Amino acid sequence: MVTNDDERARVANIFDVARLAGVSHQTVSRVLNDLPNVRPATRDRVEKAIKQLRYTPSQAARALVTRRSRTIGLITTGGPDYGPSSTALHFNDAARDARYAVSMASMLDSDPTSLRSAVELLVRQNVEAIVLIAAHAGALDAILGIELGVPLVAVDAGGRPGVHSVALDQYAGARAAVEHLIGLGHRDIRHISGPRDSADAAERVRGWKDALGAAGLVAREHLVGDWTPASGHRHGAVLAADREMTAVFSGNDQMALGLMHALSQAGLRVPQDVSVVGFDDIPEAEHFAPPLTTIRQDFDGLGRDIMTELLAVLRDEEAADLPRIVPELVVRESTAPPRS
Repeated sequence: MVTNDDERARVANIFDVARLAGVSHQTVSRVLNDLPNVRPATRDRVEKAIKQLRYTPSQAARALVTRRSRTIGLITTGGPDYGPSSTALHFNDAARDARYAVSMASMLDSDPTSLRSAVELLVRQNVEAIVLIAAHAGALDAILGIELGVPLVAVDAGGRPGVHSVALDQYAGARAAVEHLIGLGHRDIRHISGPRDSADAAERVRGWKDALGAAGLVAREHLVGDWTPASGHRHGAVLAADREMTAVFSGNDQMALGLMHALSQAGLRVPQDVSVVGFDDIPEAEHFAPPLTTIRQDFDGLGRDIMTELLAVLRDEEAADLPRIVPELVVRESTAPPRS
């Protein structure tokens, strides 16, 4: 005969323990692994919840040992795009400055099976925490479904509740780009966005729409790219045929490069006929022809913020999320008032 207690014991997980004890699942992990910086009263609540639910840690949690490894696991997903790659590089620098080693797991795909394998690999290396820098929003959803056994900090433009996250303010950056074009007098401003499953792209679309709406302008359907110059070129050929359009906000600098190529092939001049604003300020942006007006992201600051948040999580039960760094508009020669 299966009792209610048996049923609870069979299905209980770390999140059930956290809910019953009224703490985060990271705090439960610290109690399970006898890590410091947990108040005695909190530890007592967690231990009582574990006993009440008859919770048994998962394989990942059992693989942890109590000693400090001073190693952080870093999971990156997606291709070698400039933003995520730069963020990972600067996080490694920040971790080294804090005397932590970083063990990396990089993958093109972010399916649950691949992510679970990456987590298990890192946990076996006794990492103290995991950082996620993902190109696709689904990667965070997938990893939140895994019982990590260690704290998680994610780079998440969406900033979902209950997740320790840091991010650059993609929304504010997009608004600055579009408001610059509006200030020059443009009224028909189109947008080539990043992929639909990118949280960064979604925030930039939202900023573009809201900036237009605040100025009483219409946001026509945006074109969806994939961050590559080829997708910018493909959509640029479509936009070149629209003679009402006078400006384009590109979701990143690489797509802006392809866009400018397509406009040139169609006999349109930048910025005399069409103004173009990019996003990221890649090193090549100032050497485009013409040099590209763009939004500069502080990836160095983001890398440091990840480490700051992570250290706070490791030290304290409830670390407050840091304010988002607002990107900077860099005006170059690809934007001008619209043609008369």
